[in-house]
Amino acid sequence: MEADLILHNRLLAQRATSRRMTVFYILGALVLILGVVNLMVGSISYKVSEILEVLFSPSGTSDLHFIVWKIRLPRTLACIMGGAYLAASGLLLQVYFRNPIVGPFILGISSGATLTVSLVMLTALGLQLTYITPFLTTIAGMVGAYGVMVLVVAIAAKVRQGATLLIVGLMMGYICSSVTSILTALAEKEKIKGFVLWGMGSFSGFKWIEISIMFVVGGLLVLAIYLLSKPLNAFLLGEDYAASMGVSIRKFRLFILLAASSLAGLVTAMAGPVAFIGLAVPHMARLSFATSDNRILVPGACLMGAIVTSLCDLIARMWLSPVELPISAITAFFGAPIVIALLLKRGVKL
Repeated sequence: MEADLILHNRLLAQRATSRRMTVFYILGALVLILGVVNLMVGSISYKVSEILEVLFSPSGTSDLHFIVWKIRLPRTLACIMGGAYLAASGLLLQVYFRNPIVGPFILGISSGATLTVSLVMLTALGLQLTYITPFLTTIAGMVGAYGVMVLVVAIAAKVRQGATLLIVGLMMGYICSSVTSILTALAEKEKIKGFVLWGMGSFSGFKWIEISIMFVVGGLLVLAIYLLSKPLNAFLLGEDYAASMGVSIRKFRLFILLAASSLAGLVTAMAGPVAFIGLAVPHMARLSFATSDNRILVPGACLMGAIVTSLCDLIARMWLSPVELPISAITAFFGAPIVIALLLKRGVKL
């Protein structure tokens, strides 16, 4: 009888593993398909064969080579990485706060990054620090993200109620937005135009140096997060349990906050505020993989974040073409219903 039970449990585990691998294959295929579609579709559309020919011959000089290698490919890669990083950031924050409706946008991290970027773009500060361009906005975004997160965590240490923490995050976002509005009102018209375009959120105009920064910085952070999946699982079960498993709680909490803030600040600094990806995608990953194991959720959320962001960017570009919509306006259609469903679901506590 006991042997039959062991065999039954083993079969169930094998089926669950097979199902999750199938989901991984599907998500990976969708990332590639959407990537190719984003390269094909635009003001001028091209065939798959033409796109593939250009990708395998980067040294060409035709108009198509310029469009693909200078405009569409950087944007496509930025969407994939940006979505993955925001999803990973949201997953980390939800693990840290053990709260299902926490994300970088709701906790004010993105607003903090927006504030510091506005200081650079709307004031004379940017002119004084031009020697570190194009890293200036990236550094500014990370500093703002770190600053807000430190304040939120300091308050969270004294207030244990999830609803109170969310309200604090929202208030921090309002304060940052208020200061940003004041700076916008006092800025020169030429600077305002550039900042407003940035603030609408868009993955257009990425340069290869920015892609390189995103790939190296964000890639290393996501790799570190994945390698620490087991401690993350222990952390989910409580700090006492994690400590009993040999996890240095203080250092680990610091790592989670730094990694989440860095990923959110990196994307916000380069693409502008992109809402709901970090909040909704981790839940989509949990539903798709039917697990809370972060060894599966970290890569799964990254793939799903890349898919959702790429799809939203495609819709933003093509829905009312030639007018390009703010990407956050599209991501809200995906993320808001998920948040509402979580709030209405029985048993979910703020």
